[in-house]
Amino acid sequence: MPRLREKVVRVCFLLEKRFGREDSGVTPRGSALDILVATILSQNTSDRNSVPAFRALKRRFSQWELVLGANEKEIAQVIRGAGLANLKAKRIKLVLSELKRRRGKLDLSFLRRMPTREAREFLLSFNGVGPKTAAVVLNFAFGKPVFPVDTHIYRVTRRLGVVSEKTSREKAHDVMDELVPDSEKGSCHVNLILLGRNICKPRNPRCLECPLNSQCVYFHKYFRGSRT
Repeated sequence: MPRLREKVVRVCFLLEKRFGREDSGVTPRGSALDILVATILSQNTSDRNSVPAFRALKRRFSQWELVLGANEKEIAQVIRGAGLANLKAKRIKLVLSELKRRRGKLDLSFLRRMPTREAREFLLSFNGVGPKTAAVVLNFAFGKPVFPVDTHIYRVTRRLGVVSEKTSREKAHDVMDELVPDSEKGSCHVNLILLGRNICKPRNPRCLECPLNSQCVYFHKYFRGSRT
């Protein structure tokens, strides 16, 4: 594990050298509830689809109370560009309804004062909120030291050999939480997404252009091996 931590620190350094520490529009912004809904919309689709859907939702409904009062069909029509619109409309309504029932208002700011583990468990108790969604809210709304793992990060970290091929995506959150220094969790998360989108693609990864190829098991096993 110490050697893996050293490798991850090196990975974070190389990524920051390549991409910097800016979020480059990768992560949602706004209140914690904004980020939660935006992340629900991003499930099983790309930002190209989910971001316009979130903006359309905010234009149509100026307050989350209005979304809570709307019917699911109306919400689904507004967010249809995000895909799985009926399912996501139902999830959004359920989250808002349950939050209002438990807390009396549509506000997640109280999570800032909660210990990270308790805040995470609170979010995970909502139907449709998984480890990635909870981690995105906690990290980017409150700066809590948690590491979200999305599809890109799961692929990249497995290719790097940081996460085992046998490790599930849910377990990968725990692995990366432990390996990535708290001070680097936000930046490294964003930069791994940028790498996965632009270089370490699912098919035909651009390994020769990758700033991490010196650290990468996939590169050494498949790419370099094919050249010898």
